Amino acid sequence: MVGRPGKKRGDEEEEKTRQHEEEERGEKDQIRRLQSKYGVGHEKSETGVMETTHGDKPGKDGHSPISSSTITSISFISSSVSRESLEEDEVRVSIVTVEDESCPSEPLGTTLIDPHSQFVLGENEEEHGGEEETKNEEEEEGEGAVVVHLQQMKRKLDHGPDGRPFPSGKKHCKGSGYLSPASLAQATPTTFGDLRLANGHSAQRRRVTSGPPPSGLQDWLLTFQTWSGPERLLALDELIDRCETSQVKHMMQVIEPQFQRDFISLLPKELALYVLTFLAPRDLLQAAQTCRYWRILAEDNLLWREKCREEGISERVHRRDCEQPGADISPWKSAYIRQHRIETNWRRGDDREPSVLKGHDDHVITCLQFSGDLIVSGSDDNTLKVWSAITGKCLRTLMGHTGGVWCSQMAVATVISGSTDRTLRVWDAESGKCVHTLYGHTSTVRCMHLHGNRVVSGSRDTTLRVWDVSTGRCEHVLTGHVAAVRCVQYDGRRVVSGGYDYMVKVWDPETEVCLHTLQGHTNRVYSLQFDGVFVVSGSLDTSIRVWDAETGGCVHTLTGHQSLTSGMELRDHILVSGNADSTVRVWDIRSGQCLHTLQGPNKHQSAVTCLQFCRGLVLSSSDDGTVKLWDLRTGAWLRDVVVLQSRGSGGVVWRIRASDTRLVCAAGSRNGTEETKLLVLDFDLDEKKEAVDIN
Repeated sequence: MVGRPGKKRGDEEEEKTRQHEEEERGEKDQIRRLQSKYGVGHEKSETGVMETTHGDKPGKDGHSPISSSTITSISFISSSVSRESLEEDEVRVSIVTVEDESCPSEPLGTTLIDPHSQFVLGENEEEHGGEEETKNEEEEEGEGAVVVHLQQMKRKLDHGPDGRPFPSGKKHCKGSGYLSPASLAQATPTTFGDLRLANGHSAQRRRVTSGPPPSGLQDWLLTFQTWSGPERLLALDELIDRCETSQVKHMMQVIEPQFQRDFISLLPKELALYVLTFLAPRDLLQAAQTCRYWRILAEDNLLWREKCREEGISERVHRRDCEQPGADISPWKSAYIRQHRIETNWRRGDDREPSVLKGHDDHVITCLQFSGDLIVSGSDDNTLKVWSAITGKCLRTLMGHTGGVWCSQMAVATVISGSTDRTLRVWDAESGKCVHTLYGHTSTVRCMHLHGNRVVSGSRDTTLRVWDVSTGRCEHVLTGHVAAVRCVQYDGRRVVSGGYDYMVKVWDPETEVCLHTLQGHTNRVYSLQFDGVFVVSGSLDTSIRVWDAETGGCVHTLTGHQSLTSGMELRDHILVSGNADSTVRVWDIRSGQCLHTLQGPNKHQSAVTCLQFCRGLVLSSSDDGTVKLWDLRTGAWLRDVVVLQSRGSGGVVWRIRASDTRLVCAAGSRNGTEETKLLVLDFDLDEKKEAVDIN
């Protein structure tokens, strides 16, 4: 009787042991079924942490790719621990692969996932232990846990930490609380291969196809890796010294791209634009072709406004480009490109023939003016003609003078002409009507100068007269010269005149008083320039004199020409003079020095008849039948803009007038070898505008 209770207790212990072993076998079978179902294998490490691998193929770098689209999780219970410990120390291993959701700039590698950082299963997942379940129930529970785990991990990848979904087309790849490639990879590249991966390049770069690798290569590489940093540098120096040029070039092609950075795109827009301000306009145009973002920066309107101001392009030109239909995104850039095209056309020319405007028969064109699209020519045939600079047609002929027209001035559509009939006439060029006839002079009106609403005329009767153009009334008469007045300048405040009496006089027109008589020339004065501070006079005595307009003193005497100085142009203290000795000289009137003499093998072969300043260029016409273009800064000859067919045999270019975009030349001959005509060259033509003009 005593032995029965002991036997019963032993049977109960054996029964419990048997049940425990059956439960362990059932759990192992469940794990194997899950592994078989989801393609997961495992090995037990020495530390007790399970390292798992996925059935997918490894990536090029030897690591398994990670994708939110293929995520599995299993519950693994070590058989080496007791049931009681399993209830407290359950180990969960998640296998995660990321394929198309990874950041290309962040290299990936294998990592062991800490069990404590795993996603928590849903509340509906039941713990192991408790009541005994059947094998089917255990399988359903395990599969349910995996599905719930998958859904929760998917939800964490598709949503941010706050539960809100990410924008469509993008997956958030940084932050805490959810899986990111940065948390799976090494933060800082330590080798060049890591750097390539960090830059988004494939680990398999293009290899040199020169056959199989040499024997011992791997041993050599392993030896290299065992060396310290200084030892590696020394080895590389020795290796490079032994390389051929082609091999060094190959190294550069592999290495250099990894250290190139588009720093402009990385900077804030304001700083990027500031950097671009240091580029020349030509370089900006090239930078715009780099990429789309650089083009956006290089089109910035304020950036091009500064470039236009540096080049001296005015607001007026900018407004004109803004008003044009179909203007570029940046009006200032459009203005710059247009001005650059005009400058190129001036300096290099093209194959376009000039427009030819024929008129005045075989008479001499004595004066030439143009404003806007209107050209006005005066001739010794007693008429003036108004031409269209666009079509080349003669719009109207201004008739009324009874003698040859010797001088003229023009402002917008108002034309004033002086004639040998001793009168001045005021014309409306658009209607062709004579608005006023100004009587008063007793001899040929030889010169005049228009400023605002007043015109000052000089005559062979030795007097000067100040006229109101709008009323036609003579306001003042200036007397003092003892010979014909040949040239005059008026700036609205002072009148300066030069005559055949060798004198230059400075007048106050309001009081009709001669303030200064500038004496020094020893022959007739033929040309004048006046900028409000300095008076410059050119004479038949071959000299040019610079005078102080306030004191009347002679500041400089410019010598070098050999004959009559027939024309001059003054701008910003730079004087250009044309002489009958066939040369053109450039002077600085502040120092009195001759900066350039425009001569050499391409110089004029006869007397210089007219001069013009334009865009840092000098235009000179001559009795030799040519118009030459010179660089004002260097004094270099650039090209012959106009060459008459009868050059050298009687062809003459009498007068030229130039604007920023056009050149008008009055040409002919004294012996009938060349027709009297006007030549018009437009340097603002492009293909589109030319097609419109032709149509």
